[in-house]
Amino acid sequence: MKKAATTICLSAAITLFIFAKPLPQQDSKTRGKALYETYCLTCHQDDGSGVPHLNPPLIKTTWVTGDKKRLVKWVLSGTTDKVEIDGKTYDNNMPPQDYLKDQEIADVLTYVRSSFGNKSTAVTAAEVKAVRATIK
Repeated sequence: MKKAATTICLSAAITLFIFAKPLPQQDSKTRGKALYETYCLTCHQDDGSGVPHLNPPLIKTTWVTGDKKRLVKWVLSGTTDKVEIDGKTYDNNMPPQDYLKDQEIADVLTYVRSSFGNKSTAVTAAEVKAVRATIK
């Protein structure tokens, strides 16, 4: 009987551990990191340094730490234009990431805005939704 009770307690502890909810900010950043590794890492690198003259860095640039709406629009719309960021030009195409859900874009941008030495505020799914509604 004691062994059965121990097994039940262990199962309950494992279930609580698996389904315990982290703080919302931590949860978003954790999901964002996984999304970054899937969709962004190839061009922007593991450390957010980008590729000179091709893919911009995500480290303390005005595009990342500045206006959230502009950043969200860029992720949703992509670009085929040369882009100047903090005095340097980058000319690799970025495909639109509009197939990602609002929460996914919010999570990855929250991760980017709070990683690589950045200390900017989180992006919410509601903010992404509002920007998406303005894009035709």
